[in-house]
Amino acid sequence: MPAGMRWNQGVPLPDVAPRRSGPAAVGSGDPQPTSVLGESPITLSIEPPAPAASQGGPHDTGSRSSPGTSGRRTSSRTSGRGRLGAGLVEVPVVPVRDPASAVLRDPAVSENKRFCGNCGAEVGRARDGKPGVTEGECEKCGTPFNFRPRLFDGDLVAGQYEVLGCLAYGGLGWIYLAKDHNVSDRWVVLKGMIDTGDATSMASAVAERRFLAEVEHPNVVRIYNFVQHPDPKTGNLVGYIVMEYVGGQSLRQLALEHHRETGKADPLPIGQVIAYGLEILPAIGYLHSVNMLYCDLKPDNVIQSGEQLKLIDLGAVRQTDDYESPLFFTLGYSAPELATEGATVASDIYTVGRTLAVLSIEFAGYTTRHKYTLPGPDEEPLFALFGSYHRVLKRATHENPALRFTSAEEMADQLTGVLREVMALGTGRPRPGTSTVFALETRTFGSGMVVGERGSLPSPNPMEVASILPLPMVDTHDHAASTLASITATEPGELVAALASAPQDSIEVRLRMVRARLELGDLRAAIAELDAARRMSTDPADWRPDWYQGLIHLATRRPADAAAAFERVYDAVPGEIAPKLALAVSAEYAGNYFQAARYYELVWRTDRQWVSAAFGLARVYLAQGARTSAIEVLEAVPDSSSHHVAAQVAAIKIKIRPSEVTRIAEHDLHDAARRLERLSLDAERRTILSVEVLEAAHAWVRAGRPSASPPGTMGNTVLGCRLTERDLRFGLERCYRALARLASTPDQRHTLVDKANAIRPRTLT
Repeated sequence: MPAGMRWNQGVPLPDVAPRRSGPAAVGSGDPQPTSVLGESPITLSIEPPAPAASQGGPHDTGSRSSPGTSGRRTSSRTSGRGRLGAGLVEVPVVPVRDPASAVLRDPAVSENKRFCGNCGAEVGRARDGKPGVTEGECEKCGTPFNFRPRLFDGDLVAGQYEVLGCLAYGGLGWIYLAKDHNVSDRWVVLKGMIDTGDATSMASAVAERRFLAEVEHPNVVRIYNFVQHPDPKTGNLVGYIVMEYVGGQSLRQLALEHHRETGKADPLPIGQVIAYGLEILPAIGYLHSVNMLYCDLKPDNVIQSGEQLKLIDLGAVRQTDDYESPLFFTLGYSAPELATEGATVASDIYTVGRTLAVLSIEFAGYTTRHKYTLPGPDEEPLFALFGSYHRVLKRATHENPALRFTSAEEMADQLTGVLREVMALGTGRPRPGTSTVFALETRTFGSGMVVGERGSLPSPNPMEVASILPLPMVDTHDHAASTLASITATEPGELVAALASAPQDSIEVRLRMVRARLELGDLRAAIAELDAARRMSTDPADWRPDWYQGLIHLATRRPADAAAAFERVYDAVPGEIAPKLALAVSAEYAGNYFQAARYYELVWRTDRQWVSAAFGLARVYLAQGARTSAIEVLEAVPDSSSHHVAAQVAAIKIKIRPSEVTRIAEHDLHDAARRLERLSLDAERRTILSVEVLEAAHAWVRAGRPSASPPGTMGNTVLGCRLTERDLRFGLERCYRALARLASTPDQRHTLVDKANAIRPRTLT
């Protein structure tokens, strides 16, 4: 155990108000996903309820930590004052209460929160019908304890701070409300520091904590001063941190209030929880940037005041190179390696993941059975529905610190992508965003391969897909990054030559070489380049080699192996679109159309810029017999897309597929004709598609399908031809002859003329 570390214990957030063993629950029933685009959006508690009246103290931690052993946005109503919700989800405003009203009338520490500050043993408990004492010595280690307030109404601390009373009880004792008479009687909070009983040690401890006064971030409580005041009983100097007063409610209080309002263990809405995470992470990241670790993140230590979140308890904050000071943490939130490795950036990331998990699911056993694990999708419906969110939490709380998010910023980027996905699924409106790790999709695969010849189900060429899926962005820290940025070659052969002559070899050079070799069709060389890149990789969390491995498996028609590689990428960057698109096409090649539809739809619902997903979704819907759904997704391709016409043409072809004459309705023929007439097509393409529509109408009429429109009316015509066999034959004859005039070879012309003569009805001339 590292020197200076002592054991710590916390009180868990309960499952429901009276219970102690589980978390604050969050959610709304068992929402079921829809598998067909165009149906009603998923029924899910995405938007939070209306704000409730504020309850509880402003700095009420509710639970206890004792010294321990180691250590992004569109909504229906976006406020202009705060950024809580990342502009994607509306979070209820928590009113800021009058500070004086937060003072406790009868401050007392309940017996179930009394623990020894040294060994963590239960102290001050009732025995033989007698209530527990609030002051005494631990029977296990002999350390004195005192759960009575040390400051009282009217006390003047350091000649400046007038105490009004107690606000809450925390890990180091009572927290007090006071007025600062030196600064316009502003409200401040006094929080006790460790009472060593030694004046010299106390002065040293105060001096060591002064670095906290340098912390300045809108989401971190402001530290104003460090003062000392004699204990009324012993006369020993006790150190106090003087900090900003923050009204509002802690996330723990908000969760418990949500329990009371719903009358059941109902978790907070997932969108609201993610919004909290996106507000917490910049604060944690700021502390890391100034070489500090927060160490004890939990719902008790985060307060929402108005539209802003603040970390309120800096008692556990330590500098990154501090291996001597006592480490504070809370069971159920702390990383498993604290006792052996101490606190790190990775252990702080872990606490963020655990905090979000406790707030977003009914997390029974998070301090026992699941102390260092998460329930799986088979146990937790929310994780089954939102797999990307589950993967964010899994990576943040990975047992191996090296495989967690490397920074708060990286986790926030991925969590923003997940929030976009969650809100798109929950509201039915796309929430596009820009990736920080993948380039944009510059080309689309499968746009002309929705309906094949004679109604077959084609799929895009795997080699083409491998060369079109987006590339990871160049790591700017790579020592060859500037060289790669200067390469202007676009042809694969030229790119290979430019990369081979690069003055510096690096993993980025090798990975770019993999893609260039793939585009040249040189699979053996691509595999060799990837092997070289893996040998250069020193970061166990680097997912880029797995991405390129997946591309190679796709190109070599090994979809199961490709899916395994892309799953690893998805685990690492769960907020990204690209891995889901790659998993979708892998599942399509494997014939797993249900899985393919799930991923294609996830991409398409989230961001309509990824048009490859629309064509892929249409293909797999057709493979499952969901003809109407395939048409709907193609018709949803926006007219701003360069593939809008291709999507409309594909929708027309599906409506009139020859293999499904029995399923074609008259309105399909009319709709196909109207859509064709609106499309901007060249003469040859328009005529070819007109032939297909008229051939479908001819087959429909010959099948004996009656028309619902009165004869001789416009509703009874398709592309100017009445729905009779004779008129449709004349229409087809005209189209064949028009195509014959456009034919590029004599053989094509003769074939089309023969078709025109064959389809022409018998006439007297």
